[in-house]
Amino acid sequence: MAREHDEFFWISAINKATVAVEGRNGLFDEALLRLAAKGIDAVEKAGDQDPAKRPTSYIAYEPLLIAATNPEVTAIHAGRSSQDILSTTRMAIMRDRAMTFAEAFDRVIEKILELARTNLDTIVPNYTNGVAAQPTSYAHYLLGFAAPLLRDRARLEEYLSRYNMCSMGAMVLNGTGWPLDREGMAEALGFDRPVRNAFDATCEAPVDTALEFASIVGSVAIHLGSMVNDIMVQYAQPRPWILLAEGGENTYVSSAMPQKRNPGLMNNCRADCSDVVSEMNAVFMRVHNVVPGMTDGKSVAKNGRMAKAAVGMCERFLKVLNGLRINPARALEELNSDWTASQEIADRLMRGHGLPFRIGHHMASRMVSYARANGLFPLNFPYAEIVRIYREEITEEFPEASPVFPMSEAEFRDALDPKKIVENRRTAGSARPGEIEAMIAEDEAALLALKSKLEARERHVEKALEALDADFRRYL
Repeated sequence: MAREHDEFFWISAINKATVAVEGRNGLFDEALLRLAAKGIDAVEKAGDQDPAKRPTSYIAYEPLLIAATNPEVTAIHAGRSSQDILSTTRMAIMRDRAMTFAEAFDRVIEKILELARTNLDTIVPNYTNGVAAQPTSYAHYLLGFAAPLLRDRARLEEYLSRYNMCSMGAMVLNGTGWPLDREGMAEALGFDRPVRNAFDATCEAPVDTALEFASIVGSVAIHLGSMVNDIMVQYAQPRPWILLAEGGENTYVSSAMPQKRNPGLMNNCRADCSDVVSEMNAVFMRVHNVVPGMTDGKSVAKNGRMAKAAVGMCERFLKVLNGLRINPARALEELNSDWTASQEIADRLMRGHGLPFRIGHHMASRMVSYARANGLFPLNFPYAEIVRIYREEITEEFPEASPVFPMSEAEFRDALDPKKIVENRRTAGSARPGEIEAMIAEDEAALLALKSKLEARERHVEKALEALDADFRRYL
C-alpha cells in the first residue's frame, strides 16, 4: 500500500541521501558526515513530535539544522539548491499521490469486472441518443466502461514510469561544478533515474508531472461521471430496472414527497467527478501563459488537492457499484415493451433470405410504426400483420422480389427475443456470452499486470528508503 509523505519528510530524506551518497563517494570527511547526521536526526525527531517544526522548504529547514549543530553542517549543501530540492520533493510527492490514486482506481475496475462476471446473463436495454436502441447484456455494458478505464489505468502506469525521476544535481538551471552523484541520489530516494536535462529538472518536469496526472484523473472522472449519469436516468422512470439499495448513505426520503427516494450517493459521486474535472482545468490554467521556472503550477498543496479529490471520487464510485441493485425481469419487461429487437428482423431477412438490408430495414420500420399506432408489442404482435406489412413493402419498393414473407412464425418470434439476439451475435467484441467471458478474462489479466507493476514500484520505493535509512544511521 502506497504511503504518502510530506515535504518535510522528503527534505530530510534528501539530506540523508546526501550524507550516505557523498560519504560513499568520499566527498566529505567522516566528522562532517557525523555532524550532519546528528543534526538531521535531531530535526527529524523534533518534526515528528511537533507539526509546527516540519518546514516545507529547505530555506526554512536549514536554520533548524544549523541550530541543532553549527554552520559547518551547511557544507552538505554544496552542489545543491533549494530549486532542485523542491523539484525533487514535488516529484516524490506526486509519485506518492499517484500511487495512492492507482490503488483506489484499481478497486473500481476490479469491482466493475466482478459485476460483469455476475451479470453475464442479465439482458438489458442499450440506449443511443437517450433512446432505447438494442438489447445487450449488462456484462457487455460494464465491459464497455472497463475498456476506457483500463486505458486510463495504462496511462497512469506509463505516467508513474515516465516521471519517476530525480531532480537532484540540477542545482538551479544548468547543473553544478560539484561532482554530486546524480544516479546515486536518484537510487537512494527510490527514483529510476535522474532528470536528464538540468533546466527541465527544475522548470518543466515538476509542472509536466502535474499536467499529465491531471489529464489522467480528468479522463477517469469523465468516464465515471458518464456511468453515474446513465444509471441516474433510470430514476426518472416509475419502475427502474437498476437503482441503488435503499437506506444508509445510498438514498434518502424527500422531506416533502414521501414516495421519493433520492439517490444521494450518486448525486454526490457525480459532484465528485465534476470537482475532479474542475481541478484538472485549474492545473492547466495555473501554468498557462507562464514563463519557465515560475512556481504557479508546482504547488504541492494545490496539486495534492486534485489527487485527494480523485481518490475520494473513486472511493465514492466504489460505494455506488456496491449499492447497485439490478432487476433482470424488469429490464426484460422494458425490452419487450419497445421495439429494440426490430433491427434483428432486417438482419435475418438479409442474412437468411437474401433480402437487401435497406428493404428489410424499411419493412421493420413500417412494422414498428403500425405497432405503436395500435398499441402492439413484440410479444403480442400478430404474425398475420407482419405478413401483410411485408407484402406492402415489397410491392412498393422491391416488386421484383416475392411478396411472400419468408420467415416462419417461429423464426419471427425468435428474432424478437432479446436474449436470442444477444446469443446470436457473432463478431469479436460483441455481447455474445463467449465473447464476454473472453473479454473479462483479458481485462482481469490486464488489471492484474498493472497491479503487479504498481506493487513492485511501491516495494521499490519502500526498500530504497529503508536502505537509505540504514546507510544514514551508520553515521549516527
